[in-house]
Amino acid sequence: MKVVMAWSHGADVPALRAAYPGIEIVEVKRASLVDVIGDADVVYGGGLTGAELRAAHRLEWVHACDGLADSGVTVTNTRGAHAQTIAEHTFAMLLYFTRGLGRLIDAQREHRWAGNYLDNVGISGMTFGVIGLGRIGTEIAKRAHAFDMRVIALDANDVPRPSFVDRVLRVDGLPTLVAESDVIAVAIPITPETRGFYHAGHINAMRPRSYLMVLSRGGIVDEAAVASALHSGHLAGAGLDVFGNEPLEEGSPLWGAPNVLLTPHVSGTSHQTTSLNWGMFVENVGRFEKGEALQNVIDVRRGY
Repeated sequence: MKVVMAWSHGADVPALRAAYPGIEIVEVKRASLVDVIGDADVVYGGGLTGAELRAAHRLEWVHACDGLADSGVTVTNTRGAHAQTIAEHTFAMLLYFTRGLGRLIDAQREHRWAGNYLDNVGISGMTFGVIGLGRIGTEIAKRAHAFDMRVIALDANDVPRPSFVDRVLRVDGLPTLVAESDVIAVAIPITPETRGFYHAGHINAMRPRSYLMVLSRGGIVDEAAVASALHSGHLAGAGLDVFGNEPLEEGSPLWGAPNVLLTPHVSGTSHQTTSLNWGMFVENVGRFEKGEALQNVIDVRRGY
């Protein structure tokens, strides 16, 4: 059995070798993957190119990768490992706006005591709409409830209502969620069905001076419409960690929009998530070696 390590961030390869001494483990720089993938059974990290797939004659499992719908290769991900950290990032963004932290940081940088009244708002009593009640959405909803917010969630599947969620809607209930929410977080996966799902009509129908948080995947939310709603003052703030094109192109209207916080797809990063990610892979290596079912296998056609 041969495992090729194409991504080393957070990987404890010596420990993996010690745990599974019978496995050949090859560390390689991403650019050289095509040269060693021919007899690999497992690849850790990165999206595979067409050339790499054609060179992989016995590849059975990749962790984690997009775009393998027709390859016959099993793909796993680290489902759930990032959820708590992404939820924390969501509220870091929201509180940045509601507590006026941008203005206070500017004042500190200028050595200016900005103790005068600021137009801050409290989030207790607000309604928080969560689009997607998977693991990320669930963790966001837990924290919203802890802030004494009313929580409405929406999901494409018939999911049970957690005790910390006031109401769960199906997809046709999106207009209700939009109309009632002071804050909306988009936490659904990107699929052919969800691409462009949250369009300009939804953004324009949001409550005046509400907040939008985009955390799961780019391509779901109309970014130009978000920028327009910020310029008009319709939205009080928008925090985006994911974008349709990454890195975000220089000409994106989001760069110059007011009351926007842009982070470079880092909401899921932390020491804890790195450790969880690696632990999930190591567990699956043992399962693969024994011929057992892998955990966190994704439906490559659905994308999650």
